[in-house]
Amino acid sequence: MRPSITEGVKHLLIINIIMYAGMMLLGNNGELFMRWFALYFPKNELFQPWQVITHMFMHSNATFAHILFNMFALWMFGTAVEQIFGMRKFIIFYLLSGLGAATIQIAFLYFQFNSGMSTLIDAGFAQSEVLSTLSNAEYNTRWVTVLGKDLNSFVGSYIAPMVGASGAIMGVLVAFGMLFPESKLMLIFLPIPIKAKYFIPAIIGLDLFSALTGSSIFSPSNTAYMAHVGGALTGFLLMYFWKKNETDKYRWN
Repeated sequence: MRPSITEGVKHLLIINIIMYAGMMLLGNNGELFMRWFALYFPKNELFQPWQVITHMFMHSNATFAHILFNMFALWMFGTAVEQIFGMRKFIIFYLLSGLGAATIQIAFLYFQFNSGMSTLIDAGFAQSEVLSTLSNAEYNTRWVTVLGKDLNSFVGSYIAPMVGASGAIMGVLVAFGMLFPESKLMLIFLPIPIKAKYFIPAIIGLDLFSALTGSSIFSPSNTAYMAHVGGALTGFLLMYFWKKNETDKYRWN
């Protein structure tokens, strides 16, 4: 009989729950944990190198649904994937997918930030003044006339921290789809069974669409969509190269 939860998934669940509990119990409504462990834009003075790891064990303190859905997905898909991979390889795969998600998201934020900064400099604003204002988690109302609808993405790229296991879980979701392509999955609000080999690419496509257009379809508007895409891409590349180089059907003891 297959276990209902594997060891690697269990340990990841425990770490995520401990981090969430610590955030809710210590500091001012989670502010202390956010400053320490959320992933900030590298130009932000709150950025620390360890955040590239710790952010994937943090979740929003605004809604319990964020951690609930992520942990459900980790259990549902991660258990099946770990049973094929083994614990050590699964943990490595999970962490690498999370790192890939963070890398792609930060690259996307740099593009948004540098684009907005160039526009402001061309309009006569000094870079040092802009950075000083952003460092106080504020913006100059005069920027609105210059940046227009791009203001939110410019300011948010610098100020808003990234938290959540979603990027790593997207990598796990891709692995599940490649290992079990005929499995049928359903969205909660769309109870129609769809094979994993169609369902998962569609989810990734929706995330990419939302990232490029700014239009939120199923997720909150502050979702780091490119992190989802980055995690999925990293998971796919890992699966591709591991499948190519290994002869023991993904098992690594």
